[in-house]
Amino acid sequence: MTPKQAQPIEHLSRGPLTRDELAAVIARDIPAGSYVNLGIGQPTLVADHLSPEDAVILHTENGMLGMGPAARDGDIDADLTNAGKIPVTELPGAAYFHHADSFAMMRGGHLDVCVLGALQVSRCGDLANWHTGEPGAIPAVGGAMDLAIGAKNVFVMMDLFTKDGAAKLVESCTYPLTGLRCVSRVYTEYAVIDIDTAAGRLRVRETFGTTVAELAARLPVDL
Repeated sequence: MTPKQAQPIEHLSRGPLTRDELAAVIARDIPAGSYVNLGIGQPTLVADHLSPEDAVILHTENGMLGMGPAARDGDIDADLTNAGKIPVTELPGAAYFHHADSFAMMRGGHLDVCVLGALQVSRCGDLANWHTGEPGAIPAVGGAMDLAIGAKNVFVMMDLFTKDGAAKLVESCTYPLTGLRCVSRVYTEYAVIDIDTAAGRLRVRETFGTTVAELAARLPVDL
């Protein structure tokens, strides 16, 4: 018998979340002791919400384990950056290594969680985050393909809708794919949604400033 699923938590007095607030929610959900890669863009904010008690070890694809929060003012070292070239700090015990070794970690299943941005995510967990397919658009895949297939859990941090109001959580991706059935959870300003990649089902964990019914009415997928 399948265990009864917990009902979604609807935070009606809170939300939609700012990106910083959403980063704090993601940091809360990362298991203690995890090895984690934070993708370029929004996901880098998660580092600022992890505490030493979490014992989370951050990995950057440009060759570092033990990354700390973003560097501020006098802490900035131009030679110490994350993969997005944002100045960061190092924690005690930090290690540096060759780019090839870093990708071996990513591809070899050594990362517990990666947090990536996305242009689209399908109900089956397909990920599109490197190219819109538009003529003249600049592709930027980086290490996303390696992370999508190599990390044990792939979390996506993204806005739920485009500036034009189109949903980014879709039945089937229309942009070039980064990975198939790889996303396990989506974090947006309106909701946190789990994805059952095998069954192609979406389950809302919690909402922010909206109800599940209101959200379902705006999305082209079943929740």
